[in-house]
Amino acid sequence: MSRTAKSRRGIVLKPYGCLTSFVLLLGLAFPSSLQSQNEQKVKFVEWSIVDLLKSKSDTVQIHGSPSFVDGPYGNAVYFDGVNDALFLDAMPIDSLKNFTVEMIFNPASGGPFEQRILHMGEVSDDRILLEIRALENDWYFDGFAASGTNKTALIDENFLHPLNEWHHVAFIVTTDSLRTYVNGQLELNEPYSFKPILSGRSSIGVRLNKRSWYKGFVYKIRITSKQLSPEDFMSMSH
Repeated sequence: MSRTAKSRRGIVLKPYGCLTSFVLLLGLAFPSSLQSQNEQKVKFVEWSIVDLLKSKSDTVQIHGSPSFVDGPYGNAVYFDGVNDALFLDAMPIDSLKNFTVEMIFNPASGGPFEQRILHMGEVSDDRILLEIRALENDWYFDGFAASGTNKTALIDENFLHPLNEWHHVAFIVTTDSLRTYVNGQLELNEPYSFKPILSGRSSIGVRLNKRSWYKGFVYKIRITSKQLSPEDFMSMSH
């Protein structure tokens, strides 16, 4: 496919914070009864990042001092790009053959070049990552998948987006392809042989091995056990 330079605007951050009460969202959405009985039930896990930070659960380990901010969609969490992260005893893509990972976030200026925002799976074996590369004023997306010996990064430095604004990204993984979207627009699409990941943990704000820290804000992450169309992505309206 042709990979030409593009830039899509996000939404400017409202930078002042307040706390919210804990609500951890874990949903199950089931297919319509009109659909084939052979079609698998669709599951989704939705993480409000501020709720994870406030949960005080033994399954959530807080590293550093991630903080609350008041964003256009509600409270979000700020990661400082140096020492802030969340480690979760959860792996929502466990055994999934097809899935969509979405995130609403606001990458800040002044962070490192290579930043890992979400890591699910093993530290260095089978895993899925949402990453960015940050320049002085812009960033570009990297959706990374490792399945057995098959490792692929969907990344193109020509697809630039502004730092310090809110954006939506989606990484769609199927048994035979990978696709990335930014703000509802398809960026990259590659053939890929994927086998389900069966073990691991999750981290937000850094890799599981505490490398490549993320600087910026994260509002919400959602994992759905099917490939979604852009019209079904999480809404950024407010």
